[in-house]
Amino acid sequence: MVRNLEDKLFNAVVYTILAFCALIAVFPLMYVVSVSITPFGEVLRNGGFILIPREITFTAYKTLLTESNLPQAFKVTVIITVVGTAINLVLTGLMAYPLSRKLLPGRQFFLLMIVFTLIFSGGLIPTYLTVKSVGLLDTIWAMILPNAIWSFNVLIMKSFFEGLPEELFESARMDGAKEFRILLQIVAPLSVPVILTIGLFYVVGHWNEFFQAIFYVTDRTLFPLQVIVREILMQSQQPLENADNVMPTQTMQMASVMIASLPVLIVYPFIQKHFTKGMLLGSIKG
Repeated sequence: MVRNLEDKLFNAVVYTILAFCALIAVFPLMYVVSVSITPFGEVLRNGGFILIPREITFTAYKTLLTESNLPQAFKVTVIITVVGTAINLVLTGLMAYPLSRKLLPGRQFFLLMIVFTLIFSGGLIPTYLTVKSVGLLDTIWAMILPNAIWSFNVLIMKSFFEGLPEELFESARMDGAKEFRILLQIVAPLSVPVILTIGLFYVVGHWNEFFQAIFYVTDRTLFPLQVIVREILMQSQQPLENADNVMPTQTMQMASVMIASLPVLIVYPFIQKHFTKGMLLGSIKG
């Protein structure tokens, strides 16, 4: 197809806008990476702004990984993310599947209760008292079980299950399969896109765990990564006598941000192709 001058001009404008938006999104990340690997003396000489460092040093990363609480916090966050996401996906699937079956007795009532929790919550104090009464304070479970099921994700997965052909379920029942077997051997393999999409939501939520930690946990050995990163970011700048031979707060701040963000940045590209598909298929029916 031959494009006229107007089409070429339109494409040029669109690509220019997209490139500008991409630059806006990438620029802060480039700045954080540059400062985290730049000697602080060079940062000071450039007025605190570095985009392409002349000299590279990983002293900030070495210090954070050997002389701070970051490794222990990293371990706690990995445990929370892996265990919490597994529990989330299992409970979400077990709740979404029966709700997707129109013959379930009381189905509309249960759906109403789920939607109700999207609008209203019990509040911070009742939730804290509940967590305390069941003995979860100062345990790693306090950062996992209170958010074991997200109502929004249940509705997405339910809608996806409803979009599966009903003939599959009828055929399986004619062969003698029970509902639990249908869920495991038929529904789950066909639901990989929505499972990965919702799994990504849960992974990011657990990886960024912060509020539940500061509410329910006082033991520093159980602090997740984001709490320790916040402490590093809140540290005030110390007087510097020799900027090239000390580990400044700003450099450690940027390094801690990179350590906290890097795992999610690495994981996301591998499941990004399923992300849009899972969201669209899960939103066909409401």
